[in-house]
Amino acid sequence: MIIKKNNILTSKNKKPILYDVYYNQSSGPVPVVIFCHGYKGFKDWGAWHLVAEAFAEAGFCFIKFNFSHNGGTVENPIDFPDLEAFAENNFSLELDDLDRVLNEIENGNQNIPKNISKISLIGHSRGGGIVIIKAEEDNRINKVATWAGVSDFKARFQENTPQFTAWKETGVTHIENSRTKQMLPHKFQFYRDFKQNEKRFTINRAVKNLSASQLIVHGSDDTTVSVKEAVAMHGWNPASELKIIETADHVFNAKHPWEENNLPDQLKKAVEVTIAFLN
Repeated sequence: MIIKKNNILTSKNKKPILYDVYYNQSSGPVPVVIFCHGYKGFKDWGAWHLVAEAFAEAGFCFIKFNFSHNGGTVENPIDFPDLEAFAENNFSLELDDLDRVLNEIENGNQNIPKNISKISLIGHSRGGGIVIIKAEEDNRINKVATWAGVSDFKARFQENTPQFTAWKETGVTHIENSRTKQMLPHKFQFYRDFKQNEKRFTINRAVKNLSASQLIVHGSDDTTVSVKEAVAMHGWNPASELKIIETADHVFNAKHPWEENNLPDQLKKAVEVTIAFLN
């Protein structure tokens, strides 16, 4: 297996993107899968490396990357040293990052197999919303899968609460990262960016207009994003496939760090149903 870790994608006047590529040598064209992490996520979280290896073994070129404003840096991609970048993140930037990765594939990046076939997207949690929006608007995407994906960005702003009012007045709010114990800042520009692009960022609209094939994978025991959101998305696109993984939590029973050599059963099941769907 060929594994190329911590490659740097640079673009003029933009923060760099760090990405990993996993694949096996092949004589024929290789299908590509791009994986997008979620909120407070990163490409090296938990068992994502074992997920990447599983897809590579199944014949895919698997690319996972850090969103440019996820709070990590090129030097330290796992913790959150760049809180200023985190504060400036928004959905527009994440969609632009994904576009940059897609363009890199299209332009024949040296770290990616020369002969590629179709491109599919997988997004976890908030990344699920990002890949749905991208798949709807970009005809380079053949198939799209969400793992514990969100169905509604707007609802998460909780606009009619005292907390939202305080955020608007002060211009910044903080969320604790339970792993690092940091208070992660969100500037109010995050909400403004959403409002300016609300139609584009409405997942309901994107799901209903998808031409790419859609798979929805969700854990029955997800307390972070309710399984009801998966059921709702399936209702918006009856042509989609819905797979509920029994006893799976929001991260399909993985954790960070993941020091075992095998995937937890629930995440293994998510991988298997996704590979079957992509094939």
